[in-house]
Amino acid sequence: MSTTAGTSFIAQLLHELLRALRDPGTGQPHLGDAGFRSATFEGDAWFGAATFKSPVDLGPLVCAGRVSLVGAVFDGPMTTSCVARRVECRRTRWMSTAELRLRYTTVDFAHVVFEYPLTIAAEAAPFVLSDGRPVTEQALAGAPDATVRMASMRGVDSAHLVLADVDLSGCLFTGTVHVDQIRLEGACTFDTVPPAMHWRGWRPVRFTQRRTLAEEHHWRASQPGAVPGWNVAVFGAGRVGPLQLAPVYRALRKAFEDGKQEPGAADFYYGEMEMRRHADDVPRSERGLLTAYWALSGYGMRASRALGWLAAAMLVTVMVLMGVGIPQDPPQQEATADVPAGGGRVTFEIDKAEPQKPEGDRFTGERFDKALNVTLNSVVFSSADQDLTTSGTYIEMASRVTEPVLLGLAVLAVRNRVKR
Repeated sequence: MSTTAGTSFIAQLLHELLRALRDPGTGQPHLGDAGFRSATFEGDAWFGAATFKSPVDLGPLVCAGRVSLVGAVFDGPMTTSCVARRVECRRTRWMSTAELRLRYTTVDFAHVVFEYPLTIAAEAAPFVLSDGRPVTEQALAGAPDATVRMASMRGVDSAHLVLADVDLSGCLFTGTVHVDQIRLEGACTFDTVPPAMHWRGWRPVRFTQRRTLAEEHHWRASQPGAVPGWNVAVFGAGRVGPLQLAPVYRALRKAFEDGKQEPGAADFYYGEMEMRRHADDVPRSERGLLTAYWALSGYGMRASRALGWLAAAMLVTVMVLMGVGIPQDPPQQEATADVPAGGGRVTFEIDKAEPQKPEGDRFTGERFDKALNVTLNSVVFSSADQDLTTSGTYIEMASRVTEPVLLGLAVLAVRNRVKR
């Protein structure tokens, strides 16, 4: 069937059709055989509260407005090919398998119910009719691209949900059940942190790039002194905080890890740790530990940060050793003995003088070489066999504790980014 009609005519037609076909027992609309293949709706297409008893193949259809499946019930398998600005599936029930292949669409998937595998996939190329002709998409000529965006998944049990090539940058996840079992196929994209450098008061702020949830954007944008670039919550999105977002990040991390995408899971681990660090119920001692972990290595995810701290620690160690740790001159060995008056065996005692504190010019090339040798050996838990002053001995002990830890954090961060 090919139909091009005004908004009011289509709405009236569907309303009368559904009223005429109401099930006398339940009072709900009950459709017999109905087809919408290659249909074009210049306004909205409303299937709300309809009951589909038999398998449904809906489309390909084009809708310049919204396709409403609110409250609809699908008792049999369902396949939909749809080009629309918006598809609303709130409180829709699928009692069998279903597949929604979409273009140019924003999907409101809140509070739906399904018990079998359900796939929402973005179609890259225009749909093709049975006679080989492509579906005309003139009704959506003004749309920027064919991206399929998820608006909300709140209240959904996503254990059997498969998302393929959809945009999740604006999707609301809090309240979704079994997020760790969701399957993300293809290029499913999330939002990112604000790019470039920003100023918060007198100090610069730069966020390392990572994938984030839309709700983290909303929470950060609502904080006092928020830097520009965080997206403000849309009307009806509600307010959530770190306490609600941490479990969502944890579940998405597990979903990526179960899909053998450990490098992709790193961003969600970072988000989980960020939410734990900002949560109000975290004890102050734990928050301090998380802050140190974040500052030193980005929760074991930022190798450059750990290497930067390692380089700074080594530079400080070298400078302090040159200043007070390397003695003025290498201690000389001294041999002493007492010669018996009547002759006989002489016993020598060989001792080494105490290292003397440096004086004069301490920052010379020779002293730098010795200090660097001590520092590099400290990083790998090795001894440089270099005589040091008392202060230098304690400096070396401190460097042999801190610098290998920083090196280990850098190695851990690299591994988390490249492991498979």
